[in-house]
Amino acid sequence: MSSAVATTTATAPIANPPASSTSIAFSSFDFANGTKLPDKATLWVGNATFRPGSGGTAYVPVKLDRATPNTVIARITTVNGSGTLRAISGYNYQTVDKVVIFRPGDPLEQTVEVPIIAATAGQFFQLKLREAPWGALQGQSVASVTASYAAPTAKSTGSFRAARTFKATGTLQFTLAKSTHKRSPDGGWDRWATSLSHGRTQIANEETGLYLDSSIWPGIEGPVYWGTKGLVLHTQKLAQPIYHEGQNWKYGSSVLDGRNFIASQIGYGQYEWDARMPTRRGSWPAFWLVSTSGWPPEIDVYEGFGYQSYWDFDRHIGQTIHGGSGGYRAFQRGVVIQTEQAYGLKGYTEDFHRFAVDIQRDYITWFVDGKETYQSVNPFKGFRWYPIMDVAVKTNGAYNDGTGDMTIRSFKIYSAP
Repeated sequence: MSSAVATTTATAPIANPPASSTSIAFSSFDFANGTKLPDKATLWVGNATFRPGSGGTAYVPVKLDRATPNTVIARITTVNGSGTLRAISGYNYQTVDKVVIFRPGDPLEQTVEVPIIAATAGQFFQLKLREAPWGALQGQSVASVTASYAAPTAKSTGSFRAARTFKATGTLQFTLAKSTHKRSPDGGWDRWATSLSHGRTQIANEETGLYLDSSIWPGIEGPVYWGTKGLVLHTQKLAQPIYHEGQNWKYGSSVLDGRNFIASQIGYGQYEWDARMPTRRGSWPAFWLVSTSGWPPEIDVYEGFGYQSYWDFDRHIGQTIHGGSGGYRAFQRGVVIQTEQAYGLKGYTEDFHRFAVDIQRDYITWFVDGKETYQSVNPFKGFRWYPIMDVAVKTNGAYNDGTGDMTIRSFKIYSAP
């Protein structure tokens, strides 16, 4: 669970990306026991030409310079040209605003198709990235698309695989149930911990919430309880601050940690949560996995950055891996996805949705409501995992809008050999 957020970096346009092979044997890459990951690919939007006249289609290439070890997601839109030869949306071409996705193993080029209404020779418009691509470096971010009697840019060919559908292939090892649910401050072989391995605060993440347990602080609002819809992880602004480790804490966070809970731990297989997310600004819900040998590595199955002003709990999700060892993070890589535009998925605060991860020897694959949303080569071969589900607090504000609660209707773990 990390507070790092990617930023867009301006890059000078480059006409043609370097040539690259479509196949790289990541199976031969030395992941150095989870501390190294293959380099990111660079994504380019290429210049294109189309025939003058009425009707037709402009085929604009979008390319990677090398095979990607992880899913790459780019939001791309059309923009009017400039000057006397500018082509204008609605008159010369139809606006296109779409998401381009490259998955590991895909060809390195695909086409964005722009319907042409009518254009004379020399008229042009542009295709540009809305922001730096997720999962890749940014090459040429703005391309010119020009009406020309020269040979038009051809539509790219190649077979892109469809998104996977989640399927539990392991043996059901654990099911969350009220009748068998147990927890204690530090957990145990048959129960969850209400603390993290390093304690009840996350100062390094600039969190302002204290992870609470009503057995330690009687009289507080219960941080974990069973409601009518499922298990609730409750966050709050405390009526009275709690003094802990040399300072007063004004907010209460909630966590269930499986570091000592044997039934929650697997090496390969699937984790699947069915949950409804909070709406409160400053809340930071997450489902994540940590190695039983210590952090890092880490796999973030779902992360909701509610402390960021741009964050939309109903449309955004974060999915990330963190590599390294001995408390030192050597890399992190992942995506923040606007899933309504990318996958037609939304409403994470309005109803329950399924967040899952499939950990196999070759790839780690993430899913929402059964649909693949991200994939990465697995640099963590041979590691064993335990789950954490929590809602952190990262705010100094009133913390009273909406709800700071995450409700978990179902949680299942499947183990594989």
